[in-house]
Amino acid sequence: MTHFISCRLLIGFLLLASFFSGTAQSKKRMPVSQPLISNIYTADPSAHVFNGKIYIYPSHDIESGIPENDNGDHFDMRDYHIFSMDSIGGKVTDHGVALDKKDIAWAGRQLWAPDATYKNGTCYLYFPLKDKQDIFRIGVAISKKPTGPFKAEPMPIKGSYSIDPCVFKDKDGSYYLYFGGIWGGQLQRWKNGVYDSTTPLRKADEPAVLPKIARLSADMKSFAEPVKEIQILDENGKPFLEANNGKRFFEAAWMHLYKGNYYFSYSTGDTHNICYAMGDNPYGPFTYKGIILKPVDGWTSHESIVEIKGRWYMFYHDVQLSGKTYLRNVKVTELKYRKDDSIIPVDAYK
Repeated sequence: MTHFISCRLLIGFLLLASFFSGTAQSKKRMPVSQPLISNIYTADPSAHVFNGKIYIYPSHDIESGIPENDNGDHFDMRDYHIFSMDSIGGKVTDHGVALDKKDIAWAGRQLWAPDATYKNGTCYLYFPLKDKQDIFRIGVAISKKPTGPFKAEPMPIKGSYSIDPCVFKDKDGSYYLYFGGIWGGQLQRWKNGVYDSTTPLRKADEPAVLPKIARLSADMKSFAEPVKEIQILDENGKPFLEANNGKRFFEAAWMHLYKGNYYFSYSTGDTHNICYAMGDNPYGPFTYKGIILKPVDGWTSHESIVEIKGRWYMFYHDVQLSGKTYLRNVKVTELKYRKDDSIIPVDAYK
């Protein structure tokens, strides 16, 4: 009799354990997209179509052993790999190291999110990197092939600073560079072109720090004009305060054109949204419209948006492979628009 009761108790415990295990499993977020690259860790994917082929220019995450902090010192990337694919869902090819920090004359540390463009048979890779004074600048490297290898110019772009360059070709053939990122990206430390490492972060009741833009010269290696601020306004035409951290700019600027409208997208950083604002020219102002990508697993979020064979896609990252916020993996999902040209928000998990 005692044996029978013990068996019933054991079965009861097993059923209870199974119930709680199933409940926990049901709460786990299931991704709608799988990592495109698994041989190395990649993040911040800038995707483009050059001559009918898809190219991805991501960061290359590594295990650096540096403790995590708000300045992002643990993101101690040292080189770039470039990837290509013939179609969405097709094979992804790793073209190896395209640019290494040791081959950049002015390098200090931290090769963060890059972008690239292709003009007249030449590919230009724009990259943020701390110089030997530990100040983020933006450099440019050149190759005859979109896959590299790239040779960096001997100095960063004059007048450049902060992180996350995005190069955009407008309808008239002009090229612009968008850039900037707060906290570890140092944007809040700049005022009137002067860097001050003691500048604190903005307080909640102060105006939010704004991203930057400059038109590129014909040689694609310098700015053709002084750096300008980009206004991001709410529905009432007012700039955001730092307290509006679910909507204000943090980093990860991206620009794309859809049906003649300019879509400026970006990450809100500490609230982990990818948002967008719309305008009628490359300089803005841009009016906030909503969220494109809801928060992904991991602290950071970073997007690029590109048209491929008549359909629109968003490339992004999360931490599905590692579970660590500094070891990320690149993904892609289709992006859709409503009839009023607004973007339907994406949830990266089922």
